[in-house]
Amino acid sequence: MHPPRISTPLLRRSSPLPKHLPHHGRLTLRLLSTAPPPSLIKTTKIPAPHTGHIRLLSLNCPPNRNAISRQLLSELSHEINVVKTQVEDEAAKGEVVGEGTRVLVLASEVDECFCAGADLKERRGMSKEETNEFLDGLRSTLNTLSALPKPTRSGISSVALGGGLELALATNIRLVAAYATIGLPETRLAIIPGAGGTYRLRNLIGEAKALELILTGRRIQGKEAKELGLCERLVMTGETTPKSKAREMVLDAAMEMAGQICEGGPGAVMAALRAVREGREEMENTEYEGVLGVRGSG
Repeated sequence: MHPPRISTPLLRRSSPLPKHLPHHGRLTLRLLSTAPPPSLIKTTKIPAPHTGHIRLLSLNCPPNRNAISRQLLSELSHEINVVKTQVEDEAAKGEVVGEGTRVLVLASEVDECFCAGADLKERRGMSKEETNEFLDGLRSTLNTLSALPKPTRSGISSVALGGGLELALATNIRLVAAYATIGLPETRLAIIPGAGGTYRLRNLIGEAKALELILTGRRIQGKEAKELGLCERLVMTGETTPKSKAREMVLDAAMEMAGQICEGGPGAVMAALRAVREGREEMENTEYEGVLGVRGSG
């Protein structure tokens, strides 16, 4: 005769085992914790000159080398949408431009890595539908980051590969340590970059150079990245510079640049960003006239 099926509520770790449970065979209860998982992104708001703040997002998952898991992607998407919503709310309410996030900076709390790419261990356990959902979310998040109407910066002091480099490519400007390692090695895994790597790298450094890096999957250091035009500022670390010191130097450089940007008028910075992105004389003229009309709010 089979023992009766028993339904019990989830038990906290501190809960004693119910005394009324019958001892039919071996009964195993898994005690579940209700505590949420620790955050994988450290968010810091640094007061900016004049008004608003610099928002610093530091990836913080040392065991996985900041690989992009579903949890990290969810947190990253939330933080990026917070900035997007701030801008939309300012526009809707007619508030003074620049009272929220002035510059968004992406960095790492982990000395050894900026971001190692996708979490392949997690990916292996996904169904095809789950994989497609994850990729749709990653692409949407990076597209939102790329289109933010605020300056965005990424600081790479160590390793940025695959999706990690794609994350950096979605920011306006990249600051890279001289001996950091970056690349898009997907073809060596029999796939291709799938979150903007092909077209964002091509737009940045040209078709021929992008093809050479993507088809070979070659990893390059910061010095070559600067020569290719893949990064806009090279942080001169040495070959023997401790990784912790290199991370500190890159973060200092990124925050210094963010502070310099914030010395300008908030409205002017956003107008210049829109004009350069559009790349047309008509857009520059429109933005110039608009800045003249709101010069007092900067």
